[in-house]
Amino acid sequence: MGFVKATASLCHRLHPSRARAEKEEMANQSMDIVAKALEQQMLQSARIVEEQIDAELEKLERMDEDELECLKERRLEALKKAQKQKQEWISKGHGEYREIPSEKDFFAEVKESKNVVCHFYRDSTFRCKILDKHLSIMAKKHLETKFIKLNVEKAPFLTERLRIKVIPTLALVKDGKTKDYVVGFTDLGNTDDFSTEMLEWRLGCSDIINFSGNRFEPPTLAKKPGTKFTKLEKKTIRGKGYDSDSESDDD
Repeated sequence: MGFVKATASLCHRLHPSRARAEKEEMANQSMDIVAKALEQQMLQSARIVEEQIDAELEKLERMDEDELECLKERRLEALKKAQKQKQEWISKGHGEYREIPSEKDFFAEVKESKNVVCHFYRDSTFRCKILDKHLSIMAKKHLETKFIKLNVEKAPFLTERLRIKVIPTLALVKDGKTKDYVVGFTDLGNTDDFSTEMLEWRLGCSDIINFSGNRFEPPTLAKKPGTKFTKLEKKTIRGKGYDSDSESDDD
């Protein structure tokens, strides 16, 4: 018996290449088993994922029909509401830039509309005509706000009450109360060549129009050398003296 074991041990020592071959074959078989197991696992996982995706798609398809119907209903309701609001604004004089005849009309105008921009002007002041051009554009674009103008010579009581000292001045009225002013062109870049977008930005800073742009930075595309901007603070400036401007901007 000992002789057989010794002989076997000797054979292994005499044929090392055969031993390596046997080990390699066993390793290859093990790898094949692992590879097949992984393949089966991956196929199983893929089938599970595919089934889950199919279930979600089917669920979405069922939901889409219901959701689409609800979306249509909500959209239709929103359109009806928006159309009704638009008609209400138009009936109150929104959508056009117009002149009111007297200071008595001013109180009636601001009472019936939530947001009002009133241009206090004078015929002999050239800058008032510049503002007229921009305000006409703004009135058509921003139906949510009423744009009107009033000749200061026909409104001595109101101009004194609002302490308007500079022409042109825009009074920004919200809920029947004057919340802010745009005095001259100081907040518009101190130039006669300011853009409508600049005026829109300034009014947006006072929440008197619906404005979705950046309220912290004025439009700069049309900015020219030497143009200056006044940093705005969200506060009412009623009663403030305007020493930096004058009423001598006559044509």
